[in-house]
Amino acid sequence: MRAEPLTCTIGAEVFNVDLGVAARDEALTREIRILLLKHRVLFFRDQDISRADHVAFARRFGELEDHPVAGSDPEHPGLVQIYKSPEVPNDRYENSFHCDATWREKPPFGCVLRCVETPEVGGDTIWVNMVAAYDRLPATVKKQIEGLRARHSIEASFGAAMPIEKRLALHAQFPDAEHPVVRTHPETREKVLFVNAFTTHFTNFHTAANVRFGQDYAPAASQLLHYLISQAAIPEFQVRWRWKKNSVAFWDNRSTQHYAVMDYPPCHRKMERAGIVGEATY
Repeated sequence: MRAEPLTCTIGAEVFNVDLGVAARDEALTREIRILLLKHRVLFFRDQDISRADHVAFARRFGELEDHPVAGSDPEHPGLVQIYKSPEVPNDRYENSFHCDATWREKPPFGCVLRCVETPEVGGDTIWVNMVAAYDRLPATVKKQIEGLRARHSIEASFGAAMPIEKRLALHAQFPDAEHPVVRTHPETREKVLFVNAFTTHFTNFHTAANVRFGQDYAPAASQLLHYLISQAAIPEFQVRWRWKKNSVAFWDNRSTQHYAVMDYPPCHRKMERAGIVGEATY
């Protein structure tokens, strides 16, 4: 197995490995985990594997989770089918910088995404190193956000276009989760900037240290949150991957964000994703 970095900051393409074999090889999956922690997102070409092998490989890293809106393949629980076609409109959730399912109290460890069908041109995905995004913040901003916490909502994202009764039921099932604005990676101990498109507001900004008058709260908190979320758009923290059939991406959801570029209508784009259960943030 050989890994070639794709940028100076994030991402590596891995050669000479069959993920179907890795699904049954504990030593090989340990090596892949080491590479994942180093590069944050790994890319594999020509992985003509079955759905069963896809799921089995992802399970090497933890239990899989369903998605309450997208749903899973009935024969392979935990395998979400993300199928786009000329008949299915842009759903507005993938084409933003986001970290998967931070509306959960325990956001995913990571995801294994395989390309089933892709346009000839377009439909790339961008990943972002959010450890680098935190490291490069000005010292004054790091000091300001130390100890801040924020809410993340499925209701305000996936639920926003639903009828109110269905939206409120979704919120009841998945109340807004609260996470630190700067989380600690549970394995590497790195600091990670942990706000994204699912983040709605800070929960502990309104203190005497931050607020003199009301204007210090409403605009100042939202402007700070917008500034932090915008760090994911900086190219120096990114890698962009061009999909081909049977390409696979495996990313650490705890330290990255990603953006599915929807520049390909009216083409078909079919992806299958296994999301791995994660741990509580701190």
